[in-house]
Amino acid sequence: MAPGSFLTLHYRLAGPEGDIINTFGDKPATLSLGTGELSPAVEQRLIGLAEGTHVTFELPAGEAFGDRNPEMQQWVARKLLAQMGDPDEQYAVGDVVQFPTPDGSGSYAGAVVEASETAVRFDFNHPLAGQPVSFEVQLIGVL
Repeated sequence: MAPGSFLTLHYRLAGPEGDIINTFGDKPATLSLGTGELSPAVEQRLIGLAEGTHVTFELPAGEAFGDRNPEMQQWVARKLLAQMGDPDEQYAVGDVVQFPTPDGSGSYAGAVVEASETAVRFDFNHPLAGQPVSFEVQLIGVL
C-alpha cells in the first residue's frame, strides 16, 4: 500500500469525548491515500498494513490534527451569515456550521463558540486538534 492506493476499510476516530467518526456499524469507507482525506499522521499508520488487519493506534495530543490554533477562532458578522445561508438561523454554542471554500469547490466546518447580536465566533480548528486520538481500523481491501 502506497500513496494513491484506494482502501476499503472500517474506521473509528475518537478523542477524549468519544467517537467523531465510526463506520463499523455501517457500510465501509473507501479512501485514497495521500489525498488529505485522513491526516498525514493517521495515513502513516496505514502504510504497510495487510488486508484483513484490525488494529487500534493511540496518537498523542496534537499529532493527528495539530495543536489548537487560537487564530482559527474568528468572528463572522451575522449580516454575512445571512447572505450565505438562512437569515433566520439561530446559532447556539456547539453548533457546527459548514462554510463554502473561497473557490466554491468544497467546504469546511466551524463550531460556534460564542454569539453576540451582530456576530458569531466560530472555531475552525479540527475538533480533535490538540487532543489525543484513538484510531481503530479494519482494512478490508487495497486497490
